[in-house]
Amino acid sequence: MSISVTAHVTRADQQANPYFYVPFDVPAGTTRIDVTLAYPAAEDCVIDLGAFDPRDTGYPTAEGFRGWSGGARDRFFIATDDATPGYIHGDIPAGRWNVILGLYKVPEAGTDVTVTIALDAAPRRLEPQPARTFPVRSAPGWYKGDLHCHTFHSDAKGSPELLHQAARQAGLDFLAIADHNTTTQRRYFHPASTPDLVFVRAMEVTTAVGHANAYGVDAWIDFRMTQPADAHTLARLVHEKGGLLSINHDKPTIPWDYEFPEADCQEVWQSTWMAWNWVSLDRYQQRLASGMRLSAIGGSDYHQPDRLLPEGPLVLARPTTVLWLNELSEDAILAAMQSGRGYVTESPSGPSLILTVDGQPMGSTVRTARAAHVEIHGAGGDRVVLIDAGGEIASMAIGSDNWHQDIAVPSGARGFVRAEIVAEAARERLIGEFRAATGGASLPWQLRDADFTDRPFRRALSNPVYFAS
Repeated sequence: MSISVTAHVTRADQQANPYFYVPFDVPAGTTRIDVTLAYPAAEDCVIDLGAFDPRDTGYPTAEGFRGWSGGARDRFFIATDDATPGYIHGDIPAGRWNVILGLYKVPEAGTDVTVTIALDAAPRRLEPQPARTFPVRSAPGWYKGDLHCHTFHSDAKGSPELLHQAARQAGLDFLAIADHNTTTQRRYFHPASTPDLVFVRAMEVTTAVGHANAYGVDAWIDFRMTQPADAHTLARLVHEKGGLLSINHDKPTIPWDYEFPEADCQEVWQSTWMAWNWVSLDRYQQRLASGMRLSAIGGSDYHQPDRLLPEGPLVLARPTTVLWLNELSEDAILAAMQSGRGYVTESPSGPSLILTVDGQPMGSTVRTARAAHVEIHGAGGDRVVLIDAGGEIASMAIGSDNWHQDIAVPSGARGFVRAEIVAEAARERLIGEFRAATGGASLPWQLRDADFTDRPFRRALSNPVYFAS
C-alpha cells in the first residue's frame, strides 16, 4: 500500500511551529515503512525529515521517536529487523504515525512538499537493539578524548567503523559520538566499546537557534524546542535521566539563542581555534564571572568523511579534551567532565596544561588562593596566562617544553583562577598549518586577516579552580 500527500508550507507555518506533521495510519501486521520526501531544495529552501510513532505525546515526549535525519536524507525506511541510519528498527505499532518535517528554511513564496509513504507486511524478524557494554581500564591517569563528532547516522558521510578507525589513529582513549537528534549510532558503538577505547553515550540536541549535547543518557531526548524557556525543559529531561548537559559552540554561526539553562558544561572550543572560538571562550568567561560553575570541554564536531583522512588541523580530536580519571570508564569520564577535572588542548599531541591552586586540582574550591602551580609540556616559548573573574591577573613566558612554575595569585583575585596557553613561538607555524589545511587562498567562515593579527591564538585552556564565597 502506498499513499502520497502534498502540502504547501509557508513562512507563517514556520513561525507558528518549526515542525510540520504529516499524519498517516499504519495497520496491524505492518513490518516495514518507506518514506520519501520531495521538494525543490535550494539555498533558501531546506526541509528536515523524521518520524514518530503513535506513542508520541507531544513535546516533551518520552516515547514514540522513530528517527531523524535532518536535511541529510530525502528518504528512510523503518522495519522490524533494520532501519536507515538515524531511524529505530523494531516493533511497528498500529495506529496514527507522523512524518515530521523540520521547516529549517522556507522561501518567501512558500514551497510544496510531497511525502510518499509505502507500507509492507511481508514476514520479517523482530531484531533487538544491541546490548550496551561497560568497559573499564583500571589505571589512574590523564586520558584523552573527543566529546563531539558525527557519523552517517546524522549528517556525516562516514560510517561508525571509519570514525572508530580515526579515533584509534588519533590515539584517543574515549570518544563521544553526538549525532544530531538521534541515538541510533549506538547500534555500532554499544558493543564496540572496550577498555582500549571507551565510547560515551551522547546526542546533539539540534535546533535552528542552538545546539547542546546530552551525555551519559541512553534514552533519546526530545529536541522539539520552540520557545526560549524550553532550554530549562531540556536541562530537566537530561538531568532526570542522570545525564550531563553541555551548551555547544556558542559563537557564529550557530550561537545559543535560548535562555541559558542549568548546564553542566560548555563547549568552549570547537574545531580549530580559528573557527571563532574566542567568541565562545569570552561567553564562557562572562558566565563564570557572573557566578556560574560550568566545566570547560572541547570537541572537534568532526563529521567523519567516507574515507579515513590523515592526521591534521581539521580532523578528529582537534581539539582534545584531557581528563584526570581514577579509571577509564564512562562513569569516570562523566564525573570528570562534571567536576571540571581536566583541560582542553589543540590536538592529541598538543600542550598539556595542569593547574592547581594551593595544591587543589582543577574543578576544586579553595578558601584562599595564594599560589597557582602550572605544569606545562610541549609549549616552550609560548606564554601562560592566569585569569580571574575580572580578566588577566598574571602572565609568564614558558621557559621550556617541560616546565612548571609557581605563580602568585594577587590578593584581590575574584571568583576563580583558570589558565590559558597563548601561542607565541608556535604562532606562525600554527597559522601556516591552518591556512594550508583550508586551501590557503581565502579564509573560511567569514574570517578576516585581522583575526590572525589582532587576536591571541590559544593552544590550551584549563578548567577553573573556584574560590569559596
